[in-house]
Amino acid sequence: MIRQTPTPSRQAESKPAIPRRQAPRRFWAHAMAFAACVLLVNGLFGERGLMDTIRARRSYAIAARDLDRLKRDNDALREQARRLRTDPTTIEAVARGELGLMRPGEILVTIRDVK
Repeated sequence: MIRQTPTPSRQAESKPAIPRRQAPRRFWAHAMAFAACVLLVNGLFGERGLMDTIRARRSYAIAARDLDRLKRDNDALREQARRLRTDPTTIEAVARGELGLMRPGEILVTIRDVK
């Protein structure tokens, strides 16, 4: 017995290697992957992205540290101003140091370095 293989018809030869229903699925899969990549890149590097958020948090931390330092300095200056208004010892120390004033009866002795 001799077997004869049927000859392929012209319709079978013109069919694409990929079934027709898989081509749109592949297109949409690639399109979704591309869109996901674009969104990821935009989320990382775009306006208000992850990198900008990290920079903003870093600058916020620096500003918060500066604000704390300025508050401490302000409190110290307030305390010094209060002492200058009410504490006679502080007033005397400033008068002696900055203005060069002395009490009556005191003798000023100046020592110079001889080199």
